[in-house]
This record gives sequence, C-alpha cells and structure tokens, in this order.
Amino acid sequence: MRFNSLIITTFAASIYTNYYFMSQFTDFGLNPALLKAIKELGFENPMPIQEKTIPVLLEKDVDFVGLAQTGTGKTT
Repeated sequence: MRFNSLIITTFAASIYTNYYFMSQFTDFGLNPALLKAIKELGFENPMPIQEKTIPVLLEKDVDFVGLAQTGTGKTT
C-alpha cells in the first residue's frame, strides 16, 4: 500500500525549491468566486503558511499536513 503525503512547515524551506511564492491570492489562479469570497472576508494577502502550501495543494493530489507556529494563518 503506497501513500502520497506531504508535510510542509514554514521552517523547511528546502521543500519549496520548485515553487514560486505568491504575495496575493489573485496570483494563485483561483476561481473568481473564491477570490470574491476571500476579499469579502477581508483577507488581502496570504499568510506565509498559505503562500507556501496553496500552490503545492493546487498541483499535487496528496494528503497534507501543514506545520506552523500558533497564530500564523493555518486556519484563516
């Protein structure tokens, strides 16, 4: 049995060498309805954990664990 899984932390920068980090939600190529909802909720820029993980999750079909310190935007 093979599992596809990925663990990303805000401290393990070497994992991200193949990914360009974006500074706005519009840079991710998200659905316009989703972008509208994000804007209506008052979010302008992704937090570091979101910036590092959203591109990976959009590209790969894997189980995911994101690790970051408390208050860094994991659940926003």
